[in-house]
Amino acid sequence: MRAVVTGGAGFLGSHLCDRLVAEGWQVICMDNLSTGDIANIEHLFGHEGFRFVKIDVTEYVHVPGPVDRIFHFASPASPIDYLEMPSPTLKVGSLGTHKALGLARAKDARFVMASTSEVYGDPLLHPQPESYWGNVNPIGPRGVYDEAKRFAEALVMAYHRYHHLDTRIVRIFNTYGPRMRLNDGRVLPAFMSQALAGQPLTVFGDGSQTRSFCYVDDLVEGITRLLHSNEKLPVNIGNPREMTILQFGEAVQKSTGSKVPIDFRPLPVDDPKVRRPDIGKAQRVLGGWAPVVPLEEGLARTTAYFRKKLAMT
Repeated sequence: MRAVVTGGAGFLGSHLCDRLVAEGWQVICMDNLSTGDIANIEHLFGHEGFRFVKIDVTEYVHVPGPVDRIFHFASPASPIDYLEMPSPTLKVGSLGTHKALGLARAKDARFVMASTSEVYGDPLLHPQPESYWGNVNPIGPRGVYDEAKRFAEALVMAYHRYHHLDTRIVRIFNTYGPRMRLNDGRVLPAFMSQALAGQPLTVFGDGSQTRSFCYVDDLVEGITRLLHSNEKLPVNIGNPREMTILQFGEAVQKSTGSKVPIDFRPLPVDDPKVRRPDIGKAQRVLGGWAPVVPLEEGLARTTAYFRKKLAMT
């Protein structure tokens, strides 16, 4: 089997490449390295079936020979990235998705799109099932990411319905683990970097907003099961264990052994107040999938990774 992974040098994409290579796939990893990092995939360079191509998928995508599966994971994924790169974020969701779908159609390949819980916006329904249409501000600063993913989902379904392309859509909720960037801007790398440096944890708002954190290995297992399923409509993959940002900060402090104060800052515009996936559909259609890595264990693995990265800087 031969697969293309766009955004393959990123946090999630690189873990997916690991899984595919371990299962004996030939993998073509594509990334423009705007937010990805060669360090995430350099351990795969010695594998005969792995190849890296530096390319901007919004401009051109071509692969000689047959392709069986395409995983479209290319996109900035943290607020600090898509607020600094609003146009590229919109382009990769629209033009990049269109070109990746075109490749899938030309190769008659199954297509898996990485969507996001951000399609639900600041939800008025909690927890969020796939049937919920969301509460998104299309002209707010976060809209460049939210709407890029919503448009990408619509484009994927159009190719499925009108071109009969075999497609899958995974709505990814907050995921964490090794290979997140130190300056990613998302809550876990921010807390980890600050705690390990003995600095106050930056909490936006009063810290009562909630998130649900899924370890990356559990996410990749869910994506793999979705790939082999027959489900065409979006499927939530995330951890339903919900906690406040303050509680998560306490968990990071415990994992790092660093008791630092909290620095409260104003809440960003359109920041979701709650976030928790309804994974009932995933459990039904993905063979009973559910996350199995406890938060404490996942944080321990992630802390070890961040300690090593900080020691190298």
